Amino acid sequence: MNSYVIGLDYGTDSVRAVLTDSSNGREIASEVHWYKRWKDKKYCDPSINQFRQHPLDHIEGLEHTIKTIVSKSNIETKQIKGICIDTTGSSPMPMTKDGEPLALTKGFEENPNAMMVLWKDHTAILEADEINRLAVDWGGEDFTKYEGGIYSSEWFWAKILHVARVDAAVKEAAYTWMEHCDAMTFLICDESNLDAFKRSRCAAGHKAMWHGDWDGLPPKEFLSGLDPYLSELRDNLYQDTYTSNEIAGRLNQEWADKLGLTTDTIIAVGTFDAHAGAVGAKIEEHTLVRVMGTSTCDIMVATSADVDGKTIKGICGQVDGSVVPGLIGLEAGQSAFGDLLAWFKDVLAWPIDNLVMTSQILSDQQKLELKVEIERDFITKLSDAAEGIPLSESIPTALDWINGRRTPDADQYLKSAISNLSLGSKAPHIFKALINAICFGSKKIADRFQEEGIAIHTVIGIGGVARKSPYIMQTLANVMNMPIKVAESDQAPALGAAIYAAVAAGIYKDVVTASQHMGSEFEAEYMPEANAVKEYELLMVSYNQLARFMENNLNQNKSHEFKV
Repeated sequence: MNSYVIGLDYGTDSVRAVLTDSSNGREIASEVHWYKRWKDKKYCDPSINQFRQHPLDHIEGLEHTIKTIVSKSNIETKQIKGICIDTTGSSPMPMTKDGEPLALTKGFEENPNAMMVLWKDHTAILEADEINRLAVDWGGEDFTKYEGGIYSSEWFWAKILHVARVDAAVKEAAYTWMEHCDAMTFLICDESNLDAFKRSRCAAGHKAMWHGDWDGLPPKEFLSGLDPYLSELRDNLYQDTYTSNEIAGRLNQEWADKLGLTTDTIIAVGTFDAHAGAVGAKIEEHTLVRVMGTSTCDIMVATSADVDGKTIKGICGQVDGSVVPGLIGLEAGQSAFGDLLAWFKDVLAWPIDNLVMTSQILSDQQKLELKVEIERDFITKLSDAAEGIPLSESIPTALDWINGRRTPDADQYLKSAISNLSLGSKAPHIFKALINAICFGSKKIADRFQEEGIAIHTVIGIGGVARKSPYIMQTLANVMNMPIKVAESDQAPALGAAIYAAVAAGIYKDVVTASQHMGSEFEAEYMPEANAVKEYELLMVSYNQLARFMENNLNQNKSHEFKV
């Protein structure tokens, strides 16, 4: 009898479930659910970098997607052996003592501070600064050393500290906080004791400064130097963490009934989407997997001998077992990749939305048809025009820091910039500059790994950008001066989650073996073009010059601009 597993992948805009044949990774059924409240732009304020999501979006998505794929597949439920959930991160949310999201309790239903603080939320910049200063000055262990030496406003402790300071009601009502991947796993798991529940090492190690060297989370003495609340909260968090090949529990009766499954279904420990995506793309040593979407996550794995006791400067984290148990997971990334292009699209679309779509000349049907056509062709037309501009022509220089810089050397104060504009700079020229910028930022990450002694032999791209934009992928190959393979799976993170589920369910002995059988094949490979490589080397000089100028300028004004 064949065995099947489910990978549930929570992205920024939607959640997707994939039912997979464990013998070969073949997709049997899939379903996507778009978050309704998020789509309506609720609970967010981009002007202050506040991005929150209501847990109901995620709970409704879980029920709809899994129920749908189980129904579509017509597979006997006893053949569906396991589920693993991956999510964005760091995306923590406050929880009650019973393990219920605080936003589902009376009085907090519409409070953004009681909701999930999404990975891209940067309201905790000042708190991250405090953590970085204390890590250096407190006189003990530097707990940021496995986060590249810089703690980010995108992460667990900074976000919790910020919410606690601005919302006393949430602070008092929250018994504990959980990463998104842990909260959703706990929801469907039969382990109802929060203290006994297995928290994800992938989430804790990268974002909560958990490490075996200091026997878990940073000690209360350190946390109390930030705020007594964090010291008290530590007692309600966790000591040990677990890799995603391990069993968190079995599907509880309530959710078995909702999903049409059985309580024999194994639930694996949760994980982050980028790490699951790397597993879905058959990651191995010396391979850089680029998860390319609204932002990027750049994932590598290395042996202890390769790392040789070093801490890699300026990356997001290095954690034993976060990607593949037995290997050290290394994570870097860009705070904006597709988001930078989406921002430019929104800028150009303003007159369309506010003039054309409000015109009294066009009928409602014409407006609808025009909107559909524009949405379909906007980026494609820009890409075609940008690709046609020769590199010898004057092209503006842009930075990819539209949402700050994640790596190398996290700095969420940084802003994007464009230079070398002229009267000849049209929309395709600026679009080309933005594509160059995200590719230059990618090269800076690869360069940092290699400068720190982590060799890169292969680059793999996964995600919508990798599959849908040959122009961006060819530019990336030229800028990085490396061949880049593209995974053929549309759902690499969900596939990776399914691989973890297959191991937890006992179908395979380890993640490497499961990945070899179930992981994605490759549909394309982009080779560097010698002439273009030389041109991009010259253009990157301008990128580096603009980057230094902006860093110097913003550093001089930082203390004044963000003083509160």
